[in-house]
Amino acid sequence: MGAVVAIDALLHQRRVWKGRPAALPPSSRPTGLAALDAVLPTGGWPEAALTELLIPVDGIGELQLLWPVLARLSQAGERIVLVAPPYVPFAPAWQAAGVELRQVQMIEASSPRDALWATEQCLRSGSCGAVLCWPLKADDRALRRLQVAAESGQALAFATRPLSAARNPSPAALRIAIDVRPAQLRVLKCRGGLAPPRPIPLAG
Repeated sequence: MGAVVAIDALLHQRRVWKGRPAALPPSSRPTGLAALDAVLPTGGWPEAALTELLIPVDGIGELQLLWPVLARLSQAGERIVLVAPPYVPFAPAWQAAGVELRQVQMIEASSPRDALWATEQCLRSGSCGAVLCWPLKADDRALRRLQVAAESGQALAFATRPLSAARNPSPAALRIAIDVRPAQLRVLKCRGGLAPPRPIPLAG
């Protein structure tokens, strides 16, 4: 049996290599919520990547969280695609948030599988600034395809899913849970850094 050596002794003798993860470049897509940007490794939405928004019920502020970046993208002429949203978007609210409606397109899907396929194709196309989807059934493999497609097409991908999905692993670069009471965000996972231990309060 080999000799037992204390780790701190090896460190002191500089016989252990301590690697450091490469720093991610700063994001050019701030979230619009200063407190959230402050805790994200890149200071904004992860670019060319999948972000998951996990919610207990629909309509608790998940769209308001995305409107600032969608407004900037649409005003810059980028296309925004909504794939099989659960409700018809209320156009006046989007317009009031600064989103250029002429840049927004909606795709209907006959099944959850078709919705995932359409999302992947839009992300891969390279012609979208952001793609929003609401996958009802998406396993790790399906989400990984969306993540790879977002990287390939250099697009922002946002998947809104039930809060219960937090129990399962995900390849998404960022996972955020939105709570109702109290109204707050919890960063569950963020690529390039540790998730902050404290939730981020949301204004009422």
